[in-house]
Amino acid sequence: MSKQEALWGGRFSTGAAERLQSYGQSVSYDWRLYKYDIRGSIAHATMLKEIGILQTDELNQIVTGLKEIETLIDKGEFQWRQDREDVHMNIEAALTEKYPAGAKLHTGRSRNDQVATDVRLWIKDQIQTNQKAIRALQLSLVKWGERDKTVVIPGFTHLQRAQPVLLAHHLLAYVEMLERDHERLADCFKRADVLPLGSGAIAGSTLPLKRELVSQLLGFSKVSQNSMDAISDRDFVIEYAAAAALVAVHLSRLSEDLILWSSAEFGFIRIGDAYTTGSSLMPQKKNPDIAELARGKSGRVIGNLMSLLTLLKGLPMTYNRDLQEDKERLFDTADTIQASLEIFAEMLGDIAVNSNSCRKAASDPLLLATDLADWLVKQGLPFRKAHHAVGEAVALAEKTGTPIDQLSIADLKKISSVFTEDALSVFSIEKGLNARLMTGSPNPKLVEAQLSRWLSSLT
Repeated sequence: MSKQEALWGGRFSTGAAERLQSYGQSVSYDWRLYKYDIRGSIAHATMLKEIGILQTDELNQIVTGLKEIETLIDKGEFQWRQDREDVHMNIEAALTEKYPAGAKLHTGRSRNDQVATDVRLWIKDQIQTNQKAIRALQLSLVKWGERDKTVVIPGFTHLQRAQPVLLAHHLLAYVEMLERDHERLADCFKRADVLPLGSGAIAGSTLPLKRELVSQLLGFSKVSQNSMDAISDRDFVIEYAAAAALVAVHLSRLSEDLILWSSAEFGFIRIGDAYTTGSSLMPQKKNPDIAELARGKSGRVIGNLMSLLTLLKGLPMTYNRDLQEDKERLFDTADTIQASLEIFAEMLGDIAVNSNSCRKAASDPLLLATDLADWLVKQGLPFRKAHHAVGEAVALAEKTGTPIDQLSIADLKKISSVFTEDALSVFSIEKGLNARLMTGSPNPKLVEAQLSRWLSSLT
């Protein structure tokens, strides 16, 4: 029997061109689905025994052989062959060589529904792995917030100093972002948790396959309801890639903050030596390379999403070989965000904060200009007029070179008669933070409560 006949039967009179074999193979990357392929095959064989296709001794041979192959792969002793195209044919061919009953294993299934099942099983596990890493990073951020919960920094809009906030409040913003990531992945899990096996190549099978039994054996919560959709559906892959792209974007934004904060111009933090690199030319350099790499890798993850969307956009029903191209993009996305999440969780535990630099940067009285406008509002002045009056005070301070909190009341009264001596009392960071009592604000007590809440839920 020729190599091509072994793959897809007697339709072809000649073997495949050598270049076709190397061009069309996917085993060089889809081999990593082997555990899921074996799990799916054992469940399928169990079902075939249930409907009388396999005898008990044949099922035992198949299960024994598949477990032996899994052990060999685990040990790195299995020989993957490109002339067998993919992970499925490599495993099935190796099984059949030793156990003749293996020739019955493919009864009632196609490689189309087989790979769809493998990828769904793989992605379900990957989602749970990513979620654990997200939780670890959230905990690292919360612990950092606990370590430095009294540190005040300037909050920024347009990368310009805006208002003072607690560093912990800033870090908790990323905890919230990551929580949404965790939720999106959980939602993606629901769409992946559907069994396609039994759909065949397009129209199911004339055999009395018990798909619900296979679904139960493999831990799926649902069985697909349309055979054509089941084998062509890669929405769950794109949904995962989209959720992962947002994880990557959030890590990129965190990276940018860390890069800025660690610069000499900011001087807010110092990243530990274990998570920085030097320069091959300049001996004084200490570079935040992990953050820069994560910022750069986000482009890869976003690109993978675009690639997958483009892959699907022009495909007719049902399975098309184009879909083989989904796995490299999927695997790269999963590997990239998992590695980034893990190393960030470690790195954040090795960051020291320069509280004096942070305090100095947050002490510019102009950061409390909005508080001064709020004070005028409390005296009955409409906000637009209050905003204009404080704007004039800022202009006067800049023109005279006088800090706004040191302008005389006489000067302020020339701007608005509403000003009194008490107006200058707003120029206190502590008073400003404590005055923010609404939910979600950087009030120290509220931030403390948020830290406690998150610490409790993450440990």
